[in-house]
Amino acid sequence: MRNVMKAATLESRFPLMAVEHGCIISKDADITVAYRVELPEVFTLTRAEYETLHSTWAKAVRVLPNYSIVHKQDIFIEESYRPDICRDDLSFLSRSFERHFNERPYLNHTCYLFLTKTTKEHSRTTSSFNALTRGFIIPKEMQDKDTVARFLECCGQFERIVNDSGLLRMVRLTDEEITGTETSAGIIEKYFSLSQENTTSLQDITLGAGEMKVGDNLLCLHTLSETEDLPSSVGTDSRYERLSTD
Repeated sequence: MRNVMKAATLESRFPLMAVEHGCIISKDADITVAYRVELPEVFTLTRAEYETLHSTWAKAVRVLPNYSIVHKQDIFIEESYRPDICRDDLSFLSRSFERHFNERPYLNHTCYLFLTKTTKEHSRTTSSFNALTRGFIIPKEMQDKDTVARFLECCGQFERIVNDSGLLRMVRLTDEEITGTETSAGIIEKYFSLSQENTTSLQDITLGAGEMKVGDNLLCLHTLSETEDLPSSVGTDSRYERLSTD
């Protein structure tokens, strides 16, 4: 007996409906505002600055309306360092520094932040009951223009609070940076190709009970959803003995 793999087009399962005015609109009518985030270098902040960083995030989250989702996405891709030694303004030490790290492996880090306005009904659904497996009913709340306007205003306050801290920088993504153009890939294309390069080629996506693959890349996913799984105490910083001194 032959095993026949069920296939469907990405368009028929795509959970997004449109991108307008810098907002991602899902087929459930959830509205998402996307940002690129610049974080401080690791091991460069003091304990007081970590406390400030934590309080900044907490203060920013409080301005969002009820049933909002904050999704911070950190992407790490192992790459080889490519020096820029053709610039005329490089000093002898800077040029030597660039050559020293030539082709050495490192983790290229990219950070995005997504603020989503959903509804009470959608907040109760699970990942197995989403836009990939069912039809669409637009909630009445999301048809109210005032609701959308208030959410976008809150997103603006969120952005100002974070940027005013001086420790982080958020830049809102435009329509072109989300969807891409003829010459550059947007974050949606990068998401489906598991790449941060300007590639426009999409590979087959396999969704199975035991694995999820994009092309030849196998995804390993971990979910922390129960409060009992969290540690008994959480701090804004901890001592890293290997890089610490007395």
